[in-house]
Amino acid sequence: MSSNTITTKDGTQIYYKDWGSGQPIVFHHGWPLSADDWDAQMMFFLSQGYRVIAHDRRGHGRSSQTATGNEMDTYAADVAELAAHLDLRNAVHIGHSTGGGEVARYVARHGAGRVAKAVLIGAVPPIMVKTDKNPGGLPIEVFDGFRAALAANRAQFFLDVPAGPFYGFNRAGAKVSEGVIRNWWRQGMMGGAKAHYDCIKAFSETDFTEDLKAIKVPVLILHGDDDQIVPIADSALLSAKLVKNGALKVYPGLPHGMCTTHPELINRDLLAFIKGQQIAASAPQQREIA
Repeated sequence: MSSNTITTKDGTQIYYKDWGSGQPIVFHHGWPLSADDWDAQMMFFLSQGYRVIAHDRRGHGRSSQTATGNEMDTYAADVAELAAHLDLRNAVHIGHSTGGGEVARYVARHGAGRVAKAVLIGAVPPIMVKTDKNPGGLPIEVFDGFRAALAANRAQFFLDVPAGPFYGFNRAGAKVSEGVIRNWWRQGMMGGAKAHYDCIKAFSETDFTEDLKAIKVPVLILHGDDDQIVPIADSALLSAKLVKNGALKVYPGLPHGMCTTHPELINRDLLAFIKGQQIAASAPQQREIA
């Protein structure tokens, strides 16, 4: 196993992991985390004979704590530079939350000839914030609250999010993992406060509608219907109608961080999609759009 960095055109160092051989699977993490958030998927797909790659987005994890470029166009361009550096072809790009937006923009604008399939998990597209065109979105005050909490006491904010809504640990009967909470905090505090602050605008106000419409490769959309971070009605249910060649799977009762809380379910369905197999139903009330 090896790790490395690339330096982008604007001098930013992007850290990445690149393990194994075979068809490449590229994982794109959510805010404010790092490539480490994909441990359960990286280890699983490595054992299945795939080449697994995950990077720390600029300003996050072990990459440069950038003051500029903390927006979706640059995030996607950074991925394009990484894909060119690693000469990735026939790749499957999998994005969670903010990473799902990054995947949508990268695949739409830079992925021609390199991307085989894409997966959006608990992802922010088409757009999170409430606007005249997106009346079901979250009010801007929600994201202003995120910014205020980050600026006031980032360390406490980064404990409150995973201990509460991110993993559904605030739900009655939830099996709370102190290790998961601490790992979220660890990843978040590795990144830069300025980049994390800017990224709130990137994940909440970027409109991915045209990106979704432009994607030609097969797209799998996975979402928990108890996602308290990215509510399903204004994200996955809309995205599934915009992509040309998409499938939607909804997991009843699962939270935003379901890749960590239920990796056995998510990994099973990802593997089936990558192999072109039928994706199993998770429960009788599961809803699918072909």
